[in-house]
Amino acid sequence: MGHPRTAPETGTADGVTLDEVFFDVVFVLTVTQLASALETHSNWAGFGSSALIFGLLWYLYTGYAWLNNHLPPRRNATRLMLFTGMAGFLLTAVALPDALTHTGALFAVGYLVVVAVHLILFLHSDARSGALRLAPYNIAAALLVLAAAAFTGPAVPALWAAAVLTQSVLPYLLPRLSWTGAPAAFHLRPAHFVERHGLLVIVALGESVVAIGMGVPTEDLTAGKAAAIVLALALPVALWWTYFTDTRPAEAALAAAAPATRTRLAARAYVLPHFLLLIGVIATVSGLHAAVAHPDEPATPGAALALSGGVALYLIGITATRRALRLPLPLSRPTTALAALATTAVGPALAAPAQLVAVTGVVVLMLVTDTLRA
Repeated sequence: MGHPRTAPETGTADGVTLDEVFFDVVFVLTVTQLASALETHSNWAGFGSSALIFGLLWYLYTGYAWLNNHLPPRRNATRLMLFTGMAGFLLTAVALPDALTHTGALFAVGYLVVVAVHLILFLHSDARSGALRLAPYNIAAALLVLAAAAFTGPAVPALWAAAVLTQSVLPYLLPRLSWTGAPAAFHLRPAHFVERHGLLVIVALGESVVAIGMGVPTEDLTAGKAAAIVLALALPVALWWTYFTDTRPAEAALAAAAPATRTRLAARAYVLPHFLLLIGVIATVSGLHAAVAHPDEPATPGAALALSGGVALYLIGITATRRALRLPLPLSRPTTALAALATTAVGPALAAPAQLVAVTGVVVLMLVTDTLRA
């Protein structure tokens, strides 16, 4: 007689655990690595590579957010498996700067670990059926990345793009094989889900503060440079304020929706929109570091575009999140995104801190205007 199958754990998370916060800190190392790589290669090719790599990693991170919503790490066995997934993400982060060239194999090994742990843990939850519908796409994406490590030249980004499409787009194009029935298999506790993504945004914005500290030239530290440091902190604070103005309405919108609708709303609001938001953070971190490191010089065109474009993408991501949740959409968000993008010309024409003043000013003006209207 065979052993009885282990009963799946039921119920959703009450709140984000310290284990999950630790997991997010490890994951955000990818933000640091990508921001550093983007600063080194501040051109369209560098941005495209960053978006491609982060697209692959972000989709699996969201999978872990859903996983912990179903299966909180309360048992030691679950914690140990979650730490194994963290090790996989750490390997991908270490390999990340050259993942499309000579460290692709290390990245692929780490990514296979992340995919395997995600599937194994989900099989011990009450959302097993939904996870099984989506697992073939995650596994196929990991194998495509592994295959890319054996090639050089244009085949590498092509295989990576195929991996991203296989994982994040193909399930929606082939609903009979995967997505039909999957939303019903998942259930969602809005408080945990919104808090988990909010904490990730806090940690990611914290990386911008790290970038400020690491970029400061310690020799000949003048009052003007000190002012630039304080000003550089004002931008992450304004971005933080913008995001967390929306967390309570987002939680309320998810809580008010029927269970199946709630799952679809969460997927629409927290996958692609938050990808845009976090890519914006990566670009902003890159631009901030360059501005603080060279406060007396004009910004390079690439660094100027990273700073202003990153803020614009961040605001577009917030706008898309509100739209997906069917929340009122203030015109100040897309308008400010365009205004932030327009400050790109300031950095190269004057100096990097001048652009920093301009882009911070438009975000602060948006916050003040929204507060007065409210």
